[in-house]
Amino acid sequence: MAHRVLIDRKVGESLRRLSPKSQRIVMDKLSALVEDPYPGNGSDKERLHVQGRDDTYRIHIGHTYTAFYRIHEPEKEVLILAVMSIEQAHKKYGFF
Repeated sequence: MAHRVLIDRKVGESLRRLSPKSQRIVMDKLSALVEDPYPGNGSDKERLHVQGRDDTYRIHIGHTYTAFYRIHEPEKEVLILAVMSIEQAHKKYGFF
C-alpha cells in the first residue's frame, strides 16, 4: 500500500532555494518513497539508530544531497525532516 509523503514546511522553503534542476532531482527521489520507504537490497536508504527512536531513515539523493525522514506506519505517512548536502548530513547523523 502506498504511503503519503509529507514535507516539513521548513524543508519545503529550503527546497525552493535550490536550482530548478536540483529541485526536480530531489522531488523525484522523495516521490519514490510513496511506494517503498524502507531500505532493501541495493537500496540507497538506511535506517538510522537514533536514541529512543526506531523510525528514522536517510536516503541519498544523487551524489549531492541526503534526506532524513520518519515513517509512521499506522498512518501510512513518510515525514521528510530535512534535505541537506551530504557534507552537512554527515555532521547530523544521530541527531534526528
